[in-house]
Amino acid sequence: MAPPVAGVVRLAAASRVLVLSLYLLARLLLRPYDTSATLHPPCLSSFSSSPDPNTPVSAAISSLAVWDGVHFARPAECGYEYEQSFAFLPLLPASLVLLARLLFAPLVPILGYRAVLVLSGYVLNNVAFVAAAAYFYRLSVLILKDQKAAYRASVLFCFNPASVFYSSLYSESLYALFSLGGIFYVFSGANTVAVIMLALSGSARSNGALNAGYFCFQALLQAYDATVQKKRPLLAIHALVAGALRSIFIFLPFFAFQAYGYLNICVHGSSDELRPWCKAKVPLLYGFIQSHYWGVGFLRYFQVKQLPNFLLASPVLSLAVYSIVHYAKLLHRCFQRTSVHKQIITALEKRPVVSYRRSDDATILSEPPAGLTKKAQGSSKAKQRKPVATEIAPATFHDSTTPANQNIEEDQDTCSILLLPFVLHLAFMAFTALFVMHVQVSTRFLSASPPVYWAAAHVLASPSRANRRWGYLICVYFIAYILLGGFSRPALPEGFPRFARCFLWFSN
Repeated sequence: MAPPVAGVVRLAAASRVLVLSLYLLARLLLRPYDTSATLHPPCLSSFSSSPDPNTPVSAAISSLAVWDGVHFARPAECGYEYEQSFAFLPLLPASLVLLARLLFAPLVPILGYRAVLVLSGYVLNNVAFVAAAAYFYRLSVLILKDQKAAYRASVLFCFNPASVFYSSLYSESLYALFSLGGIFYVFSGANTVAVIMLALSGSARSNGALNAGYFCFQALLQAYDATVQKKRPLLAIHALVAGALRSIFIFLPFFAFQAYGYLNICVHGSSDELRPWCKAKVPLLYGFIQSHYWGVGFLRYFQVKQLPNFLLASPVLSLAVYSIVHYAKLLHRCFQRTSVHKQIITALEKRPVVSYRRSDDATILSEPPAGLTKKAQGSSKAKQRKPVATEIAPATFHDSTTPANQNIEEDQDTCSILLLPFVLHLAFMAFTALFVMHVQVSTRFLSASPPVYWAAAHVLASPSRANRRWGYLICVYFIAYILLGGFSRPALPEGFPRFARCFLWFSN
């Protein structure tokens, strides 16, 4: 029997093949709806190396950059030329440039630089998604302490409603990879790797900076332990300072990019008159762009004409609310059964186990050595046992592995204080998606939040008849959005109903 993580990797790869097949089939059969890919004016500077060959293959590949993909490909080809371009963070464009100039450089004379950039993005994002799925599974095992539940949640992640974006020229795959990987390493104790990966997630999407909250949570638990349990206030200060520094480092890439925009537009800009945001006390370019060009703001999207978009976002928002309520109730029962003090101490308890700190030099897809016999594995697991609080079995911030066969009944969800930062994170994201952002973006905005899939997996595994009905609806929702997203994003037939065209906006 194949190791579970290997099964998740194969499933993730199969899901990408399916999504790409649907996407390409739609390109062949239906008329392109978004024509922005054909709008390709020359670069304002000499940033681009050479003119592209005008061949059918080159044009076909370049045309795969649609919607936001155009805005990611443009900075990679020409640099950040326009103010609104700074809404698209630099990790994906920079990655495209590196791949196009290194790995795919031999293709540039044949296909042209822009086509190679687009091709690099598709290859990169699909590979990144497979790696993100592996991280998702390992993080789920670490938190849920249940391989079966983790695998069910991973299947849902592989076929999530926003799948089309993970296989397109969008930043979702890179964000998911570095966000899920970074959080995994936070709870595994590999703090250096975690800081780097979470900082990169903030370079892919602005909400990646929120992942600093996991280090804040870690620091608070460690400070509590040092103050209350160990009676060492200096150790508590050290934990808080370390957590603050790590959090600042995670925010650095985002604010460095804002500083880069300020220098380019406000200091070295060609315009005679300063832009309004340049005169602000805190000249934050990203907030100005979102408000000025996209109309993002608190309750600004609550208009009657946007009702179809609210309907399109209602499934994922409903699932997010259910996830928040479900785990909030679980944590409440947990704190009633076991004191918060005991929860914190157990979460921080050191146990003599194999640490994932070794995996700093290994790949996430690695498995235990093949030469390790079952007897040796059993002996290793026996050594890992320690008579600590039997009510809960959380992951710790010091160790990073769990007994492979430790499963908990689905109707008795793992009770751990480590669920708390995930719930708070999702609650903030869901609130922002509903009341501040363009609500149709919710489908992909919340697509990398683990509690959404954990709760959905819980519903699917529940024996109750009511939950079976909800599980059926969840499956229908996931499948329908994959199919409709794959077909409607790139193209629509003539005469397609006006209301149905609103579906395209959930991809914006």
